[in-house]
Amino acid sequence: MEATTADVEVVSPISGRMIFKGQKDVEFLLGAVYGVLRGLKWQEEIGEGDRRVLYGEARLLGVRLTDAMVFDLAPDGQIRRISPHLRPWLALTLFAVVLGPKVGIRPAVVWRALRNGAK
Repeated sequence: MEATTADVEVVSPISGRMIFKGQKDVEFLLGAVYGVLRGLKWQEEIGEGDRRVLYGEARLLGVRLTDAMVFDLAPDGQIRRISPHLRPWLALTLFAVVLGPKVGIRPAVVWRALRNGAK
């Protein structure tokens, strides 16, 4: 998490209304996310300045998942905000089904993400 700001945010690609904020909550979320994906390969970085997009592919339960992940950077180059954009729909649905119970074991994290998204 050294590459992130203390107040790093991840916008949920599942709900769009949940924002996981802070290194501890984001580290928990990313651990759950990367624990269910297989064969993740980042293939291309696009952008300059304070915004980058990484294109990646992975598999989830045998289904191909693609991600165009937008990174907003702080002036010092650390990651300030991550906005994943996942597709296709089937993979995103499976992702929600598999990830929900893993993240749900920490209801306080989910509650904070819901509150952060409502602001």
